Amino acid sequence: MSAQVRLLTEPFAAAAELSAFTAAQASAGGIASFLGQVRSGGGVEALELRHYGPLTLPGMEALAEEAQRRWALEGLLILHRSGEMAPGDPIVLVAAAARHRRDAFAAAEFAMDHLKSESWFWKREKVGGVWSWIEPRPVDFEDAKRWATT
Repeated sequence: MSAQVRLLTEPFAAAAELSAFTAAQASAGGIASFLGQVRSGGGVEALELRHYGPLTLPGMEALAEEAQRRWALEGLLILHRSGEMAPGDPIVLVAAAARHRRDAFAAAEFAMDHLKSESWFWKREKVGGVWSWIEPRPVDFEDAKRWATT
């Protein structure tokens, strides 16, 4: 099984991506997915994600490889946007397919926890016409720590 990992600069159609991924997973008993999107409300006008190209995609691919080592997956999809986005735009889509649901849930959650805490993205949001950088939250690092192996 090879993972589909893509770093995108243009909007993606989350439903179409998930539908295509699901259609290719005939042997999976379960598919778990997570879609992250730009929040509306709070005065947020836009969100921008920047990244360091030489590290971002290779890091995402390494994350996918680690998920495949940890769980018996039939398929894995990781899509992540960069650039400027509006409220409601999709940012990230992670889907994991496995013969058993627990592996699918765990792999999807593992990937998201690491994308939030160890990714190579810098995030800023525009509120009231002013851009401000957003720092990762402590809970994002705590979420990733629970996957550490000893």
